[in-house]
Amino acid sequence: MIFVMSEQDLAETWRRIIRGDGKSWVVFAHGTCVVLPDPGPGVDLAAQAVAILREYGPVRAGSPAGDFGTITLDPGPGWVVYGHHDDVLTYVGPDEASDSSDLAIGLYGRGKRDQDGRELNVVHVEDKRQR
Repeated sequence: MIFVMSEQDLAETWRRIIRGDGKSWVVFAHGTCVVLPDPGPGVDLAAQAVAILREYGPVRAGSPAGDFGTITLDPGPGWVVYGHHDDVLTYVGPDEASDSSDLAIGLYGRGKRDQDGRELNVVHVEDKRQR
């Protein structure tokens, strides 16, 4: 079962995690974030993030899309799970996993990324472009 945070909690969590004030980013319903470090002025951030996650979100066993790594947040709480695209990250909170091993957290986060990559439900857009 995938734990779902509120849209506001997801946005606040990613504001705490992402470093660099100039990075725009988009969050999806299950906690996956697509960072858009330098989008052009006319770019639709949500559409660009959807295009990236459509390609890099779904898990395909035996391919790079099945690979993952974990980062323990310091300060915490929680973890970030990353995969085969440097700007696609998934948050896993401490209440989501009964096993805090890298394998368990990574598999759980990869599952969340897969679900976000199939549903493509944007819940928050953080536009940090200079106006």
